[in-house]
Amino acid sequence: MLGLPETTSVALFDLDGVLTSTAVLHRSAWKQAFDAFLSERDPENYVEFTEQDYLDYVDGRPRDDGVRAFLHSRGLDDVPEQTMAAIGADKNDLFVATLEGQGVDPYPGSVRYLEAARDAGLRIAVVTSSKNGAAVLDAADLTKFVEVRVDGLAVAAQGLRGKPAPDSFLLGAELMGVAPAQAAVFEDAISGVAAAVAGEFGYVVAIDRVGGSQADAMRSAGASVVVNDLDELLPA
Repeated sequence: MLGLPETTSVALFDLDGVLTSTAVLHRSAWKQAFDAFLSERDPENYVEFTEQDYLDYVDGRPRDDGVRAFLHSRGLDDVPEQTMAAIGADKNDLFVATLEGQGVDPYPGSVRYLEAARDAGLRIAVVTSSKNGAAVLDAADLTKFVEVRVDGLAVAAQGLRGKPAPDSFLLGAELMGVAPAQAAVFEDAISGVAAAVAGEFGYVVAIDRVGGSQADAMRSAGASVVVNDLDELLPA
């Protein structure tokens, strides 16, 4: 009834873009932070940070990894670590300010799916690269669904590799007491889909909130199924 294999006992949900609309806030904050840096570094040759840059280099990754990957894509490998950390800190300040000022809404289809999953006895965890995972879950009133949370703070504290490495999802499965084959992963980022595939999880649900070629890219990355909203997996 949940659109998953019968062997699935645990669901591991990414947060931003899967359960909540905060991916839009993250993208906006990244754009402001990167554009400020790029325009100041080289005003004459300034090329703005784009939505495709966000999808290709930042989406789903830990903050520091996203900064490094994007700057590398622009050939800016000489940027000092201190400056990269400052870009990430600026982005986080912008995100938190927007979160506190505007709040955050969960996707209605995701809430319906979480309710159905809970009622069906499927155990639920959240695995996110964001260090603001607890605040986002609380703001969206979703904490009540979540048995285990693995977030960016846990990834950093335990020295785990960020997505597209499978480490955070593997930790989520471990904390839930199941093998990866018994868990389904729900992701909206290509890096997250790749992480779930690398971890050999039993089923990978990709949520395409972008359109265009994103669905094809998700399938190419190994998604088991691609949907536009989680409630598409529920019976009509």
